[in-house]
Amino acid sequence: QVQLVESGGGLVQAVGSLRLSCVSSGRTFSVLNMGWFRQAPGKAREFVAAIGRSGNSIWYAESMKGRFTISRDNPKNTVYLQMNSLKPEDTAIYYCAASTMEVLAIRLESYDFWGQGTQVTVSS
Repeated sequence: QVQLVESGGGLVQAVGSLRLSCVSSGRTFSVLNMGWFRQAPGKAREFVAAIGRSGNSIWYAESMKGRFTISRDNPKNTVYLQMNSLKPEDTAIYYCAASTMEVLAIRLESYDFWGQGTQVTVSS
């Protein structure tokens, strides 16, 4: 089992920044591929970014490229999501997820473990 705890969400004005953190426990962190997803009210959960075990492979959803940066610190069992130039449409609950698959994935179904989420609200 893997436990994931997100933090760092909050209320921010448009064009502001936030840094989300997700701490993992229960399994060796360096064998997990990690991802961030988000879910806005009334919408399906969507992929934001993913990072491979060593941090060398990184994928972003197209709309996040250039604004969001995913990173990880394996000794600290933590994955981060730096969000810059935030827009009101980025308002959502952001979820951290862990995958035991060999390949890095962007599909929700590829992730085995999920955190409870952290709310990000961007005001205009």
